[in-house]
Amino acid sequence: MNLIIGGHVSFSKEEQLLGSVKEALSYGCNTFMCYTGAPQNTNRVPINDKATALARDLMKKSEINYRDIVVHAPYIINIANGVNKDTYYFSIKFLQAEIKRCEQLGINKIVVHPGSHVGQGYEKGMENIIKALNMIINKEQKVMICLEIMSGRGSECGCNFEQLKHIIDGVTYQDKVGVCLDTCHMHDGGYDLSNFDKVLTEFDNMIGLNKLAVIHINDSKNERGSKKDRHANIGFGNIGFENLINIMYHPKLKDVPKILETPYVDDSLKNIVYPPYKFEIAMIKKKKFNQSLYNDIRMYYQSKES
Repeated sequence: MNLIIGGHVSFSKEEQLLGSVKEALSYGCNTFMCYTGAPQNTNRVPINDKATALARDLMKKSEINYRDIVVHAPYIINIANGVNKDTYYFSIKFLQAEIKRCEQLGINKIVVHPGSHVGQGYEKGMENIIKALNMIINKEQKVMICLEIMSGRGSECGCNFEQLKHIIDGVTYQDKVGVCLDTCHMHDGGYDLSNFDKVLTEFDNMIGLNKLAVIHINDSKNERGSKKDRHANIGFGNIGFENLINIMYHPKLKDVPKILETPYVDDSLKNIVYPPYKFEIAMIKKKKFNQSLYNDIRMYYQSKES
């Protein structure tokens, strides 16, 4: 089985998508996810079409398929919050702008956090999400909005299959909406990933596997059902290496891109952090847990610095 696996890479002002592709290839990825600007603010530089064309050329020479690339919408978007109308309509306009940037890049999937109801309750929060999506999505839109399942922390909406189904059912152009599953969020939200076949069957019966567009692969620092959302490196959390391998290599998910969002490894002496993806992907491809992962990552990047 050819695993479609990648990491969450950067999108710099200078090289943009070309830089993202170069970084992904350096980790051994055959897909990747990126923001199109900083996730915590609205600062955006125009898309550089030349860099995009060079990125396309580089992908054609590699194993990265353009259709598997994913953009992640910034965290500041909250289409569940109807308390502050200015914030709500800003989120709608900003998500519309991000979708246009995806279209210019030629990327057809954008992952969006459903948002938090900020005290209005889940029913009202989901009503706000549906209203926003119906304002955002048009019939000609090529970009699929992938609603990410959340852990249920605070007032997060979309923290189980039932809520995601309710939102999708309320959207007019349902073919433009998919789902992003996140293993840490699911585990922290209470799903038992040691019995993943049962979980996947539940998802298929309720929403449909045809709606599953991308999976975020993360271990969890928390006990199941904690609703805390704290990612851990692969095999170093409470989901466990074998359970995550089972998910990644599940035959029903062979065409679904898997994206690592695992924590960077810190070097406390130098006060810097290192990306783990190159070593986690190697471990995943071998299907063998590497207990020395952290040390190997530090030694590799320190040797490059010297």
